[in-house]
Amino acid sequence: MKKRSIPKLALLALVLIPAVAQAWWNDQWAFRKQISVDKNTSVAVGESGNFPLLLRFHAGNFGYFGDLQADGRDLRFFAGDDQTPLKFHIEKFDPLNEMALIWVALPSSVVTNKKNFWMYYSNSDAKTGDDPSGIYDAHQVLVYEFNDQAAPRDQTAYGNQPSSFNAHPVAASLIGAEVSFDGKSTLAVASSPSLALDPAAGMSFSTWVRMDSPQQDAHLLSYFAGEQSLILGIDGLKPYIRYTAGGDQSSGTSAQTDLSSATWHHLALVAAKGKISLFVDGHEAGTTDIVMEKMQGALVLGAAPDGGHGFSGQLDELAVANVARSPRWFQTAVFSQGVDSKLVVYGEDQTRESSGGSSYFSVILHNVTIDGWVVILVLCIIAAISWVVMLVKGVVIRRVRKDNREFLGRFRDMSGTDPSPLDETESEDDRELQDMPFMMALFGHHDHFQNSTLYHVYHTGIQEIKRRAAATAGSQAATLSSQSLGAIRAALDATQVRETQKLNGQMVLLTLAISGGPFLGLLGTVVGVMITFAAIAASGDVNINAIAPGIAAALVATVAGLAVAIPALFGYNYLNSRIREITTDMRVFVDEFVSRLAEYHS
Repeated sequence: MKKRSIPKLALLALVLIPAVAQAWWNDQWAFRKQISVDKNTSVAVGESGNFPLLLRFHAGNFGYFGDLQADGRDLRFFAGDDQTPLKFHIEKFDPLNEMALIWVALPSSVVTNKKNFWMYYSNSDAKTGDDPSGIYDAHQVLVYEFNDQAAPRDQTAYGNQPSSFNAHPVAASLIGAEVSFDGKSTLAVASSPSLALDPAAGMSFSTWVRMDSPQQDAHLLSYFAGEQSLILGIDGLKPYIRYTAGGDQSSGTSAQTDLSSATWHHLALVAAKGKISLFVDGHEAGTTDIVMEKMQGALVLGAAPDGGHGFSGQLDELAVANVARSPRWFQTAVFSQGVDSKLVVYGEDQTRESSGGSSYFSVILHNVTIDGWVVILVLCIIAAISWVVMLVKGVVIRRVRKDNREFLGRFRDMSGTDPSPLDETESEDDRELQDMPFMMALFGHHDHFQNSTLYHVYHTGIQEIKRRAAATAGSQAATLSSQSLGAIRAALDATQVRETQKLNGQMVLLTLAISGGPFLGLLGTVVGVMITFAAIAASGDVNINAIAPGIAAALVATVAGLAVAIPALFGYNYLNSRIREITTDMRVFVDEFVSRLAEYHS
């Protein structure tokens, strides 16, 4: 019995697994978005605990800013099991410009094993879930996220606030805002127990750096206590590190390659276990052995505390840990925070009702910008007009062809007899509808070829003959001179031209849809691409996963333009061919009718 029950239990488990995977954390949140670590990126944190992962949202990868609270307070993050909450911190949230920078405390195993996690959003009753200090582990003793309005504040629970700050905040940067140093400005942090360096545990300093020109032995970061000091500096374009134990006893190392000017680089200094190491953009650039004692010192950025040269350039995202971070930690930071950030993959957005993911097309539509919707609305109006024109013209031409066939059959049955018996006086109602072919086709009388262009030409010729007969007080069979026949032909040609103009009326709207639709769509695409790149530049996220949704959404305008132009093109060609056939029939009929008149009235 037990052996028989095992397959049933396994089958039940397989049935329940999708339900668990699609579970919804809380019904009060209307949407969620799947986020994952790129499986093609070779990276591992190299440490246990949580890793502060930077998420960059913008118009290119997230089109639901309008569904969030103004300050993003309804954002929540959960592990892939939809049960384990992830702490997060919103560094910047700008729904107007559709840009957000959010840090999430992601378990190192999720980053290393490239697993998925969820972002929930859209709840009008939600309270803020932002927890700045909660996203860092106990070893992170200082983190400055520079902003453009005030002095930086320590985001960790240790509260290591600046003791002095006279550098210049700048709004746009690699991550949010930056701080600019001019060689004399300073950011200083007073000594505290949390900033003490224990050689057994180590210490790590890291920051993003950009400079516009070579430096003259500039001290970028100085950590000093008495005669001991640790310096991260730049000489020319080469970063270096140096440890001084007192007097002339110093040792250090520098990178072998230059930093690129006007480009962001990640620099890190790690001191631990008898050596100090320099990391540039996540890779070890140099290391040297030292004998280090415990020290509890102050931290200074910018101007050198020993009177040396100060740093001139920009800094962003300063972090200090009282432990030696692994090389993989810095590499992961570079992959997730840098200009070429490619670690995070933004998946589809899901609604609470479906919880199975929306289609790619719906995701694309939700990423369309406002200007794109304006262009699409204009194209929809043009499409509606073109479809109405094609419908009206189709009905009119169908009725014209039918009446032409009936009239031509009756006319040719009168061979050798008086050609005038088919002519009838127009009713008042038909006369009012003459200039409205569509209304005539729908509501006019159809008992006497009222929609036939051939009959209209015929009626003109008979009326010309009647006027001449009345003027000469003769019979309708009176002889017509060649001049009279020429005048009658001219009247017939004029009627033919007017009938052709009626048939071609509003056809120009189709040509406008054919030629203007794709150009309007292209305009929407170009503007959408411009906005997407502007949003990406503001958020600093330039990987393909960030660009693709915005570009795809921008291309919707081009698709809409083609959707307008293609049916209009087919409709125009079809209707134009039918109009040419009717015009040819009128031209042939004029020759045939004039010949009949010349024969009967000779």
